Amino acid sequence: MTTYDERASLSDLTTTAERIRRSVEGVIEGKPEVVRLSLTVLLAEGHLLIEDVPGVGKTMLAKALARSIDCSVRRIQFTPDLLPSDITGVSIFDQQRKEFEFKPGAIFAQIVIGDEINRASPKTQSALLESMEERQVTIDGESYELPNPFMVVATQNPVEMEGTYPLPEAQRDRFMARVSIGYPSPQAELQMLDIHGGVSPLDDLQPVAHAHEIVKLVEAVRSVHVAEAVRRYAVDLVAATRSHPDLRLGASPRATLHLLRAAKASAALAGREFALPDDVQSLAVAVLAHRLLPTAQAQLNRRTAEQVVTDIVQRTPVPTSGSRGAGGGMPPMPPMPPADFGRQQPGARRL
Repeated sequence: MTTYDERASLSDLTTTAERIRRSVEGVIEGKPEVVRLSLTVLLAEGHLLIEDVPGVGKTMLAKALARSIDCSVRRIQFTPDLLPSDITGVSIFDQQRKEFEFKPGAIFAQIVIGDEINRASPKTQSALLESMEERQVTIDGESYELPNPFMVVATQNPVEMEGTYPLPEAQRDRFMARVSIGYPSPQAELQMLDIHGGVSPLDDLQPVAHAHEIVKLVEAVRSVHVAEAVRRYAVDLVAATRSHPDLRLGASPRATLHLLRAAKASAALAGREFALPDDVQSLAVAVLAHRLLPTAQAQLNRRTAEQVVTDIVQRTPVPTSGSRGAGGGMPPMPPMPPADFGRQQPGARRL
């Protein structure tokens, strides 16, 4: 059972998440859904891929999220001449001590911003595989743990493909979610001119949360309850991608795990101690689409992976409160407070 003190503590942590959201939205105008997804991935211990056309604020979003948290931040500009050792580090022989000394690379930070990740060679891109999945780096047979929390925020342009190396499926599968910022509305763009016209808002951006608070937020997300019916629903969605006629490569079991973790983070941000099918539905496109490969016929018909996932969500039966599984049915819906997750009072139930 959750004690009163645990509920009060979780309420304070939700307030912290609200401060981070407001801080990032002060820089990224008119994109609350993008900011919320970025925060969801952070609390779900995932990595974020920001993919969009040039000039819409991809790097700005990554920097705003990093600067809103008082933790170590490193930015890596991916270029064709970047070496794997520039990312992971290298062992250098110390002449005075007569032994090798490890010099950490740019990956040894809590928030790592990888700008234009697809401009580096596949060999360099693969340097991120171990660190993103196992949160460690192995050099010369020695493993080095990465700091906690740890998140990679990478950007890439989908329209400027000359001199780039498309991310392989193994690399894309390690990103929990992909987000496209899109063009701002005329009103938001006008407001951007007023705010960004003189100075960059990043210059005045101050941290509103500490790294240890993020660790506690992550622990609170882990305690969110997921009913058997919701877990089966997530599995059904992912399984449907593996047999869909428009796809030649479906989502992996890692995708199922990422979808469940993201749903728990979304529930926590909404002030709930349990996840709902709505949480899974709202994140399905962002979590699954970038992992899928459409067939040649689907590409000729201009069917995108996002459209396929949307079709799967519409066709897959949604569990109801009366559904029963091995772990019992979904909890009944309580009266919900206002939609602003920062003002809701959450609780946590231990699994």
